[in-house]
Amino acid sequence: MIARSVLLLGTALAFAGAAASAAHAAPRDPLAATGRWSANADGHAPVPPMGWNSWNAFNSDVDEEKVLASAQALVDTKLATLGYRYVNIDDGWWLKRRQPDGRMIIRTSHFPSAATGPDTSFRPLTDRLHSMGLKAGIYSDIGRNSCGQIYTPDFKNQPEGSVAEREVGLYGHVDQDMKTYFRDWNFDFIKVDACGIRGLPADAPRVRSGLYRALPPLVDMQSLGRSDVAGIRRLYEDVGAAIRAEAGGRPYVYSLCLWGAGDVRAWGKDVGNTSRTSDDIQPLWPRMLTNMDTVTHRALYAHPGSWNDADMLFVGSGDFDRSHLVEARAHFTLWAMLNSPLIIGYDLRKLTPDLLAIFGNADIVALNQDPAGNQAVLAYDSDEVQILVKALADGSKGVAVVNRTAQPAKATLTAEHLKLRPDIDVRLRDLWSKADSSFRKDMALSLAPHETRVFRAAGTRRLADGLYLSEQTGRVNPAVDGVASPQADPTIHHSITPWIGTHGPGEHPQYGGWGGAEADRAPYGKLLRIAGTDFDTGLGVLGQSRLEVRNAGFTRFATKVGVNDSGTPKAGTVTFEVWGDGRLLATSPAMAFGMAAAPLRADIKGVRIVELVARGSTSTATQPVAWAEAALLR
Repeated sequence: MIARSVLLLGTALAFAGAAASAAHAAPRDPLAATGRWSANADGHAPVPPMGWNSWNAFNSDVDEEKVLASAQALVDTKLATLGYRYVNIDDGWWLKRRQPDGRMIIRTSHFPSAATGPDTSFRPLTDRLHSMGLKAGIYSDIGRNSCGQIYTPDFKNQPEGSVAEREVGLYGHVDQDMKTYFRDWNFDFIKVDACGIRGLPADAPRVRSGLYRALPPLVDMQSLGRSDVAGIRRLYEDVGAAIRAEAGGRPYVYSLCLWGAGDVRAWGKDVGNTSRTSDDIQPLWPRMLTNMDTVTHRALYAHPGSWNDADMLFVGSGDFDRSHLVEARAHFTLWAMLNSPLIIGYDLRKLTPDLLAIFGNADIVALNQDPAGNQAVLAYDSDEVQILVKALADGSKGVAVVNRTAQPAKATLTAEHLKLRPDIDVRLRDLWSKADSSFRKDMALSLAPHETRVFRAAGTRRLADGLYLSEQTGRVNPAVDGVASPQADPTIHHSITPWIGTHGPGEHPQYGGWGGAEADRAPYGKLLRIAGTDFDTGLGVLGQSRLEVRNAGFTRFATKVGVNDSGTPKAGTVTFEVWGDGRLLATSPAMAFGMAAAPLRADIKGVRIVELVARGSTSTATQPVAWAEAALLR
């Protein structure tokens, strides 16, 4: 049997032939309403996964004792009962891919319980983890070889044997490996890296030396134009299909690790349960800011079942160790607010009371695990101070005020940031100190260097009879965001990467996804502004777009629509359409740049999926448009 993944990396001629065949079929209008939710709903991630991963603590020097000791620590400290249930084995577990049958063989010198016979098996280990009330995770790569093999050959526990035996990645073995990992070994989670389709061109030194076989790269971290975005996506979709077939109906988590390359920040939500938005985090404050910035403008691209992943936690190490608890609390708080998976990357055998108090802060964990699934939205943004707000299932708000700098900072939190009435008390609960306070209109805050203040806020909603769409980001999916040519995002903090240092020209924009849909902002981070009128709430997106909205019993939809002032005069018109379960409910006039916002309303009683279509008069120009004050009303 030829594995599906082999077919996906054929010659350029094969791709051209497939494209020619597809041209004979009438293309589907991507703006046509479907009446269904298209973001990933497979697997099991109704809230962001929580647990532990071996990589940040041990790199590839992982073994059974370390894994079980960490698992036992989760149980003994009650972290498991708080939600930390996944115990994930990263790179370093494999010995080789046996020839000629291609079976993966475990390094039994490090995992002695796997020595069940010539085939080896992780089933004794996964059974033990399951008996502890935990879940088990494993690691692989979408290519032939892993990241450790390609980029860090001096790491421990590298695969052994011939060239073919050292090809431990999924390429060419997708169906076989998913059967082994999920059906035979009973894993619940898999993280799939992508170094194998990035780092082995024919002229790579380790290819020329004969260490590895060449695999034409599909990923170019520095160039979206040189990346085969469709081919990369098909490879990951292929793995997802195999997991569904082999998991036997069991819950699972499929974690994509493409580090923000290949425009994955736009499509990862449709394929996996979590999707990495950036390169590897490091235990350094500036690098944490880099990873955070790849997520903060992507709130509409994360939902229950498909989360943005800013990488594993480094709480406990480096700039976030027990001597830097202000930074450690900030890192943990921000990951919780952004709904990034809370995956501990620390050697839990060394856990101290101070660090346990961070990982075990139930109030902060609750922000991350809130069932509404709304990623925090930037209510205020600058290079020095940011304010992040997220709407919670019980009607309260989580709010984090972030000092990004190494100097003290002052900030003012306002009722408007929270979309609460300024003339009635706003009640705050500090989730670290547990102190209660209240304010009307605004409150001044003083922040220590690198400090993040975090509160649970309650008050009287400005919108009394419904919810703004920007408050329910987990229910809005940019099925088509209008981005015709993906661009790298220039707003991400440029930090020194430890693997390069100050060699070369330095960091520059490289993570795709710039210009997509945003909450409370226009595309490219601009103000929501129509014909000179500012709006502090709404959805900003490009024309030629279609947004899907899950309706939870609301009966009316209301908005004001128009071309955003960040657009271009004389670039055609945009017509706004509201659909409900595939039926057209309301249409705006054709809106041009400079026209005042037009009200648009629709009856959505009984509708499950509302779709918001912004249809441009030409297919070549995608104006930025605003669904200002968009809300679902009772």
